[in-house]
Amino acid sequence: MIKAYAVFEAGGELKPFEYDPGPLKAHEVEINVEHCGICHSDLSMMDNEWGISQYPLVPGHEVIGTIGAVGAAVTHLHLGQRVGLGWHSGYCMSCDTCLSGDHNLCSTAESTIVGHHGGFADKVRAQAISVIPLPAGVDAASAGPLFCGGITVFNPLVQFDISPTARVGVIGIGGLGHMALQFLNAWGCEVTAFTSSESKRAEAIALGAHHTLDSRDPAVLAAAANRFDLILSTVNVKLDWNGYLGTLKPKGRLHIVGATLEPLDIGAFSLIMAQRSVSGSPVGSPVTIAKMLDFAERHHIAPITEPFAFTEINQAIAHLRSGKARYRVVLSH
Repeated sequence: MIKAYAVFEAGGELKPFEYDPGPLKAHEVEINVEHCGICHSDLSMMDNEWGISQYPLVPGHEVIGTIGAVGAAVTHLHLGQRVGLGWHSGYCMSCDTCLSGDHNLCSTAESTIVGHHGGFADKVRAQAISVIPLPAGVDAASAGPLFCGGITVFNPLVQFDISPTARVGVIGIGGLGHMALQFLNAWGCEVTAFTSSESKRAEAIALGAHHTLDSRDPAVLAAAANRFDLILSTVNVKLDWNGYLGTLKPKGRLHIVGATLEPLDIGAFSLIMAQRSVSGSPVGSPVTIAKMLDFAERHHIAPITEPFAFTEINQAIAHLRSGKARYRVVLSH
């Protein structure tokens, strides 16, 4: 039996829950959970904000642990190996996107917490292909958020061949944004943090931003016209998207990784006349996750985390809901 914490209704508290996962499948592994980050997506699933939650629901998709069991067909992972598991716990491995290496775009990919019990538990199972070894130089206690928030902001750098000479803006200096600043600085980019919080300006500079701009001031946005090659939006709220589009160079890109639920209100002429783009992306493929981990190890990049014990799980959830987390919450056994 696997011992976990589950919610039994939308917005409910996490309570102890046990389930029998059945026999281990040939291509699966079982992970003994050591640490698990808490992501806003966990809150969205707990509250059924996206209308896809199934209860009882065991959240947790930023898992760090060791391999406790391997299926008969698994050859590249071994018992005791420290690994991580992110948003996806399996892929079809037969569609065009999987065969092209874009596993993260597989239309039938299995999500770790959608119709599957996640990592708020002592163990979790997943297809071995979705489980990534953790490099020795990456701190296990803080690495969990790299497997969702970290790869979400790293993936666009690979997908769009972002140049180390690019000028990049980051909207929102929170759970995603604070990792984006670190990755972009190490990538070689000139990095600007858009923030409406005076208190976060010094933090943004310390995290890797070369400049900060007040995102509440339309005059500041107007003065930054034609400045950026790329803007990464990590927020989940409605903003003056046309104002941000105006800060992009010709052929610049506004890239959305924050899951705002409101439609984007965008004027077509700003796109057409300067050949600008608006795009979005999810987490990365297993290969891209492994690249991110190597990059993080090489450049000493780590999420800033606040630790909680699994026994304090509801206090940890409340802390994240309060908006006071700096910047990611991680549960540990």
